[in-house]
Amino acid sequence: MKPASRGTLPEVDETLDPEDWDTLRAEGHRMLDDMFDHIAGVRERPVWRPIPAETRARFREDLPRDGVDVADIYREFSEHIAPYTAGNIHPGFMGWVNGGGTAVGMLAEMLAAGLNTNVAGRNQMPVEVERQIVLWVRRMFGFPDTASGVFVTGTSMANLMGILVARSARIGPSVRQRGLLDRGARLIAYTSVATHGCIAQAMDGAGFGTDALRRIPVDRCHRIDTDALRARIAADRAAGLEPFLVIGSAGTVDIGAIDDLAALHGVCRDEKLWLHIDGAFGALGVLSPEIAPRLAGIESADSIAFDFHKWGQVPYDAGFLLVRDGEQHRRTFAAPAAYLRRETRGLAAGSPWPCDYSLDMSRGFRALKTWFTLKAYGTERLGAMIDRTCALARCLEAKIAAEPKLELLAPVQLNIVCFRYRADDADRVNADIVASLHESGIAAPSATMLDGRLAIRAAIVNHRTGMRDIEALMSAVLELGARKS
Repeated sequence: MKPASRGTLPEVDETLDPEDWDTLRAEGHRMLDDMFDHIAGVRERPVWRPIPAETRARFREDLPRDGVDVADIYREFSEHIAPYTAGNIHPGFMGWVNGGGTAVGMLAEMLAAGLNTNVAGRNQMPVEVERQIVLWVRRMFGFPDTASGVFVTGTSMANLMGILVARSARIGPSVRQRGLLDRGARLIAYTSVATHGCIAQAMDGAGFGTDALRRIPVDRCHRIDTDALRARIAADRAAGLEPFLVIGSAGTVDIGAIDDLAALHGVCRDEKLWLHIDGAFGALGVLSPEIAPRLAGIESADSIAFDFHKWGQVPYDAGFLLVRDGEQHRRTFAAPAAYLRRETRGLAAGSPWPCDYSLDMSRGFRALKTWFTLKAYGTERLGAMIDRTCALARCLEAKIAAEPKLELLAPVQLNIVCFRYRADDADRVNADIVASLHESGIAAPSATMLDGRLAIRAAIVNHRTGMRDIEALMSAVLELGARKS
């Protein structure tokens, strides 16, 4: 169609909707069926496969000027994108801590995309769905009805926001206008040497800098040493500094250690410090009757960051921040502006809005796939799935203990097993084993360093993983180790 001249309207209204809905509907049904098959047949494929050079080269093409038929685009997706993902839906994926997702969650994501609503606020049911999740999360963790919660991309962002709330609670509302100034430069936070690197990034992002984060030693189970914590707090106070925050771990990144959260609460109560919990995956252990007692004290935290997309199996991404003092949470982020004017009726009603508790003004409907997941499976089934991943980890631990060629490098506390093949030049050999495992497509663990030694790290998070996947990992490690050592 010839474009309209400036100042005039085109003769025909033209939208981006299809001219032929039936053709698009048929393509959509094919895509949905193919994706169901993709998930159902996941065991028929390798966990991961290297990306061919010619496939990478296809994605260096110029910006398209003219449209391409959807069927052709889908063919390119099927041939050059879908086969070359990280593979975390596969039961053999044990790298890092990634959830496996579910077909139910995928359907919810499709529905959310169809609604295409911005869940920053306004008087709409998607906001009520997010409020429903907030209510459920309060119940999960034993928080009061005045607690607030908000969806974010993941725990890295939730940790940053938790630190910002703690900062605002200590300095007061002036920090939003005046920044840290002299007092802020004296504020000190504490965490263990085993916590995720995103904590240091969050301290940087919050304006404190990483030097304001004290990394406290851990005990033999990789839990923060509370005696060392108390001693460091006392030393910092004596030096004229101002402790304000302790960040505990509910499932450390390397081995899944859970700090003594009740003891940390005691320290924070005595010292009048904010207690934030990085519970990226381990916090959802509250759904497990076996693990929940080990999280005692989490109900007393001031804020908790965690991900539904890990042990909760919600498709990426679905992080969450829960704050005990909902009003303090709101004061930290709410930003009055004319274009965000609130009313008592109409679409602008329903205050406060999720954007009052977050840095985001553009927010997808993450709550829907979480709501679908919790409704479809229930907390008992999800808790049983969490128990099962830990039981599989214990089985792997027992197999390693019974195999003289392997050694365990850390106690198995939840669902993460760190071990290695015994060999001369063991770091090189085990790094080679991990890379070869990836390239084989049999299993995909990750690697980490523990006490200066490289470990094969198997994080069993995927609900699809079973004993045959544990046995396949063991067999492949032993075969590769014998070949490479």
